[in-house]
Amino acid sequence: MAASSTLSSSITTFKLSPCQPRASFIIASVKLPSVSSDNPFNPLISHFGPTPKSPTIAPLRCSAVSTTPETTTTTATAFHGLCYVVGDNIDTDQIIPAEYLTLVPSNPDEYKKLGSYALCGLPSSYQTRFIDPDEFTSKYSIIIGGDNFGCGSSREHAPVALGAAGVAAVVAESYARIFFRNSVATGEVYPLESEVRICEECKTGDVVTVELGESRLINHTTGKEYKLKPIGDAGPVIEAGGIFAYARKAGMIPSRDA
Repeated sequence: MAASSTLSSSITTFKLSPCQPRASFIIASVKLPSVSSDNPFNPLISHFGPTPKSPTIAPLRCSAVSTTPETTTTTATAFHGLCYVVGDNIDTDQIIPAEYLTLVPSNPDEYKKLGSYALCGLPSSYQTRFIDPDEFTSKYSIIIGGDNFGCGSSREHAPVALGAAGVAAVVAESYARIFFRNSVATGEVYPLESEVRICEECKTGDVVTVELGESRLINHTTGKEYKLKPIGDAGPVIEAGGIFAYARKAGMIPSRDA
């Protein structure tokens, strides 16, 4: 899928909600892809309600943006924060162990608890833990992984737990298909693919920026930049807060206020 977003001159910074206190957002207006029957993300279904990030807007500068009935606009986003690096074949049991699947993401308190258990199934070889003791969110807002990230069982709790922990994006060499689809359907995290094994060149705690519009990752600690594969049509679905929120926004299903 090719990205077709062009950044405008209207820039807005976002301050994160309590679920994501440490990532920084830079927002620019771009065009939303058209909704059609052959859109590969139309059939995505999630039994969880959408959980948009609901950031607080602090505009730096604004310019008028003209719209027509045929044009829908959305945003392209950049994420800035500390990265947490993992290896290959990180499965959903490591992301969120099965014992915590009884937690219901639509319940705010249980959604918060899910975040506190994110990546708690990683082996002891990961000496730096993703979540500090007695914390519900992580100081690492970007996860960098290797091959086959999100393999294993098809639990939607996996991307939900990462989103609840404050993760904005995962950058991996490749994904298990079901994890990628669940990430898009829930709108919790951006599952981005790298063109090289970034996980071997970055270290946990490096300061990085992920730019969706430019499809690149910048490691400010090492000074290196890496090309990412475009997120394509999945981007607007995630930005909307998941497949149901996107469908409402696009007029595919009635809004909740209807």
